[in-house]
Amino acid sequence: MLSIRKRLKWSQDELAKKVGTSAPIIGRYERNEIKPSIDTAKSIADELGVTIDFLIGGDDTVIDKELLQKIKDIESFTEEEKTKIYDLLDMAIGYHKGECKYNLV
Repeated sequence: MLSIRKRLKWSQDELAKKVGTSAPIIGRYERNEIKPSIDTAKSIADELGVTIDFLIGGDDTVIDKELLQKIKDIESFTEEEKTKIYDLLDMAIGYHKGECKYNLV
């Protein structure tokens, strides 16, 4: 939590205001003196753009909020629509890596 907060250049007070708590409490979370409630952990994770699993030391993948929203949007698509989106993503990723034969520009 501390490393992400610092990367975002937020003070403890800024994060505290975003999640509805106080800076000293954020400090205690960062020092592992106390653990946040599930609701508070979810709020902190949402504000920092990480998963709750990341906060508790599991998966260290940081997911961009905009990307996460796009993924959530795609979840509502039909299987056929998802397949088309995945194919487009595969082409774009391949192009970015220099593996694609198609000119996407």
